[in-house]
Amino acid sequence: MRARGVVLQGVLAVAGLAAAFFVWQREPVGAPGEVVVLDAPERALERVRYEDASVQVELFREGQGDGALWLRLGAKRELRANETAEQLFARFAPLRATRSLGVLEAEKLAEVGLTDSPRKLVVKLASGEHAFTLAAPSIGWGSPYLRRETDGHVFLLSPSLLPDLENAAHRLVDRTLHAFGASGYDTLTVIVGSTSRTFLVRARAQRPTEFLPRDAPDTPDEAARKWHERVWLLAPAQSDFLGRGEVPPGGEPREAFRVEYQRGAQRIGQLTVGRGVGGGFYARTEYTAGWAKLPPWADSIVLEAEKVAAGH
Repeated sequence: MRARGVVLQGVLAVAGLAAAFFVWQREPVGAPGEVVVLDAPERALERVRYEDASVQVELFREGQGDGALWLRLGAKRELRANETAEQLFARFAPLRATRSLGVLEAEKLAEVGLTDSPRKLVVKLASGEHAFTLAAPSIGWGSPYLRRETDGHVFLLSPSLLPDLENAAHRLVDRTLHAFGASGYDTLTVIVGSTSRTFLVRARAQRPTEFLPRDAPDTPDEAARKWHERVWLLAPAQSDFLGRGEVPPGGEPREAFRVEYQRGAQRIGQLTVGRGVGGGFYARTEYTAGWAKLPPWADSIVLEAEKVAAGH
């Protein structure tokens, strides 16, 4: 009896291991947030591409340089991606869905909008590309159904995953003008043509920063400080940023003024404002991918720049 008991326990143990193996092999189904569509570590993620009949969007990291995340709109326009894009990018490795629907029949595929849909998603990992078809949107609401092309498996995605990609030009563009903050510099120089003036920037506790002209360090220039405050607060709209290598209509803007920033002896950045051929003003900095169109009221900043540089 004792020997038979040992044998029985052994059989049960083997059966338990087999059952555990098959459960591990089977894709998890039905648990919200637990269904894995594409299992990969974030470090293996290289790019995510979304496209439909009218939109083409790609998020990717530079192979060289600082590893920054970039946004490609259409075939060529490349812009820096913002923090929202960083968070979105991370959600694709691993890529999860709220439900697994299995392999659906043709009638059901048509019902959920996956038949002949122009919406595609491609996730590129270091090991290769993985393609998916996204359901065509229904009238008045999105259809976050996704079909994995390798095996035809259909998933229901979280409704929050796709809107940022669909509206990337307005949601994912980085509007940052500088890689440093307002306390990151202690000297700045305003340059207008051949005229320039340098200011020492002195922070004060609970009071506005002082701008001390290098040629008159005992006389703070309040007008220059207020002018630069407006310059620092320039904030072009997402749609007004041009990509790498792009120029405004008519060609390169003609420089109107430039502000150069230093910390100690090191130059850390600059802002250049130029007049476009059509009369509008554009800005670019050490951080932006290219020029960005400024709001109409920027002309008043340009008019005052000459006075600041000349010390009037």
